[in-house]
Amino acid sequence: MTTPEAGAPGRETRSFWQALAVYGERRALVMLALGFASGLPNLLIFDTLSAWLREAGLSLQVISVFSLATLAYSMKLLWAPLVDRTAIPGLTRRLGHRRSWMLVAQLAIMVGLWLVAGGDPVSSLGVMALLAVFVAFAGATQDIVIDAWRIEAAGDSRQGALAAAYQWGYRIAIIVAGAVPLVLAEAYSWNVSYLVMAALMLIGVAGVLGAPREAAHVVRPIDLTGAPRRRGLELPEWVARLALVVLGAVILGSGLAGSADLLSTGLAALGQTAAAEALAAAWSARPWNAFLQVGAVLAGGVLIGLAAAQIPGLKTRPGVYLSSALFDPFRDFFARYQGTAALILALICLYRLADFVLNIMTPFYLDLGFTLTEIAEVRKVFGVAMSVLGVFLGGLAVARWGLIPAMVIGAFAGPLSNLVFAWLAVEGAWLPALFIAIGVDNIAGGFAGTCLIAYMSSLTGQGFTATQYAVFSSFYSLPGKLLASQSGRIVEGTAAAAEQGGAAGALRGLFARLPPEAYAGAVEKSGVSAASLGVGYLVFFFYSAAIGVLGIGLAFAVAARQTPKAATSSETPEPESPA
Repeated sequence: MTTPEAGAPGRETRSFWQALAVYGERRALVMLALGFASGLPNLLIFDTLSAWLREAGLSLQVISVFSLATLAYSMKLLWAPLVDRTAIPGLTRRLGHRRSWMLVAQLAIMVGLWLVAGGDPVSSLGVMALLAVFVAFAGATQDIVIDAWRIEAAGDSRQGALAAAYQWGYRIAIIVAGAVPLVLAEAYSWNVSYLVMAALMLIGVAGVLGAPREAAHVVRPIDLTGAPRRRGLELPEWVARLALVVLGAVILGSGLAGSADLLSTGLAALGQTAAAEALAAAWSARPWNAFLQVGAVLAGGVLIGLAAAQIPGLKTRPGVYLSSALFDPFRDFFARYQGTAALILALICLYRLADFVLNIMTPFYLDLGFTLTEIAEVRKVFGVAMSVLGVFLGGLAVARWGLIPAMVIGAFAGPLSNLVFAWLAVEGAWLPALFIAIGVDNIAGGFAGTCLIAYMSSLTGQGFTATQYAVFSSFYSLPGKLLASQSGRIVEGTAAAAEQGGAAGALRGLFARLPPEAYAGAVEKSGVSAASLGVGYLVFFFYSAAIGVLGIGLAFAVAARQTPKAATSSETPEPESPA
């Protein structure tokens, strides 16, 4: 977290062993436990619960409604200001602002999972749905506070290692929550399974109690001068404003999550069945659905902004409270990064653009001729291991060379790794090539993702840490979602042009020595020859690497404008005791 005066993350060069030692520090071990606590409720509600519901005999339509609970993770930026500003009575003074919130959120998750464990999907489906929403809300709140604690409890040079430790813990939780409940359910029952999962949240509680206290938390005051109390009018105004916030939140969250289920359910409840079906169809109609989803994010943001805006010529307390809570974090960011703020936001949105457009990789592997088993083994086992390695290297780079140099290096990772897929497109279904391509891509993705998390963490301002980071992490993938909607069209359009003798047809010679099984299964579906389809994929991967140059250019531009501050100003000394 940068200080307002400095305006830039620090740069400190360490030896390899000094950088490596950061992973053994107390805060990194704490983040491992907190990452586990973060990943556990997410998968238990989003995925594992559906297995229980299906085994209980519920329809897929009913099961899909439960996915609405996870919208809380997409909308968490809306109550992040509350987390920034509100103290927990009795706990904040003893544990600190962030640790008290983490503990309350974790206890709420444990209670929610315990109540889910005591439920029956057949006889109390509605109660279980409400409990799923409750657990998701508590889990999203926990994520907000964990990010804020990570940023406030350590300096910029440690953010990479802490982000890496968090991701390791999160991945371990995904494995545990995806496999252990199924085994326990088969051996005992689903009720026992979820009781054990609730108990595993004690790992997160231990992390909170063992965590060093973050820097002194500052709550920015809200100026109510000129806003007299109007007792008879304030309640209706609060109701109207919050109703608009809820509506905007539903629209914005649906866009971020890429799901129109909640909007469609609402329309159907109002008797607008035809409109609900049309909306659901449009929301899932590729490739233009991404534009509808991004439009929903913008429309929801506008509604929330209107709800928080003050009435022209009339200063009211509800208006002051909401506008300060929602707009002050943005004012703070633009004030601290005058002249650079737009570049920084563009960098955040475009930094991983080359990765986000790769949404057609499984069809690509199948078209090449690999089997589902080969794809699963290489992606889900070897790929995950390489991703963990990339995360580790990213944290090491931040600690070794500093935040800005590591961020610039990470900008090259996505474009360069995509060129390896271009090579794979020419090689065909050769298993060693698949190992190389997926290995390079996962190492590069883990490295770049860790550097971006560390960089976004450095941009937050005192008093607005939770809100600003929640905004950065919620919106950084939106441009990628738009461009990714066109990935399939680019492949098929280029393949068709190559087949008809267009300029891209000159590349067909590169595929003359392809093994016969390469692209064979896709020829009938695509209506072009194997060589032309190969050209389509080849040009697509070159295109994905080329758009990554935007992120590289912005990384250099931002690095040139953010002057390094003294390393000592970004470091927070670790207290001797957890209190």
